[in-house]
Amino acid sequence: MKNKLLAVLATFGMVASASAVKINNNLSINGFIDGSYSSTDAGAGDTSTVGIDEVELNFLVNAGNVSGELHIDNNNERNYLTGLTDLTTIRHENNNTATDVATGSIAGSHNDLDIEQVHFTYSFGNGASLTVGQFGSALGFEREDPAGLYTYSRAYGELSGFNLGNIDEVGSQEGFRLGYAAGDLTASLALYNEDGSTLDDGTDNDDFDYEVAIAYSGIENLSVGVGIQNTRPATGADTEVYTINAAYTLNKILLAGEYINSEVERNDDLAAYMILADYDVNDKLGVAVRYSNWETAANAETDKLTFAPNYAITDSLGAIIEFSAEETSAGAETDSLAVELTYTF
Repeated sequence: MKNKLLAVLATFGMVASASAVKINNNLSINGFIDGSYSSTDAGAGDTSTVGIDEVELNFLVNAGNVSGELHIDNNNERNYLTGLTDLTTIRHENNNTATDVATGSIAGSHNDLDIEQVHFTYSFGNGASLTVGQFGSALGFEREDPAGLYTYSRAYGELSGFNLGNIDEVGSQEGFRLGYAAGDLTASLALYNEDGSTLDDGTDNDDFDYEVAIAYSGIENLSVGVGIQNTRPATGADTEVYTINAAYTLNKILLAGEYINSEVERNDDLAAYMILADYDVNDKLGVAVRYSNWETAANAETDKLTFAPNYAITDSLGAIIEFSAEETSAGAETDSLAVELTYTF
């Protein structure tokens, strides 16, 4: 199905965006509307929600060797993790403290429009390019938008810091990225600061973070991506993340796997991994099964099993029904059911 192909290609850096509505020779527009119903049972009673999860509108411009993108969405309340070991370190781009986030006293509304990404790219004409502005990480098998997912939920829960491709969780990068693409190989080097990199104590972060991403698809039916990311906050521990993911297609079956290791300075190393299988029953119906595991602290981890049938109602409208079960090493269990509709254009 179209969205699944786009998901794989976007994962390994082979397309920048989905098909778009052409306005003129220099401007195109695409985007999506994503809504869902979800019900969660964590042992203390069911909780249910229904509504629009995210709306995004992307403006794509192209003039000669220069292209640009502006992504506008309604996910204004982005939570960032300064480390992967303690969720109390979460802070918000609107200069909220960790206490503000923990108590829900955070500025901004979930329905406010926000600039998710804005950047321009200059192509040198030999496969090399330079991107400047605000953009998402090139790492992570699961990408930032619903069209890049095989399931409703993320592999590593919410706010774990391991969902590297989810810009709404880990935040955007502000800086520049050198890219190179030739045949089956793509590579990039980004030097950046996290968007809104002023810490809660008012200390500016003057050190560049960096990210290296490499993807290769020269082996028939196999695509592999590797990367490293180093974040150096003005205060607190440095974090290095190493990741590798791969996807293999065999007739109607996609098999994918990912491993992430996070080394937090002066803290325990943390790891996460996922295994995913997606089978296309026909041109419209598919079934995805995913197992994932991630560590939240020393000797503390969560396992998650997800079963997600998906159906292409039209070329632009897709539906996912997901059943997920999570269990922590402490014995806490959470079961969830979700129905998601995503309209892309």
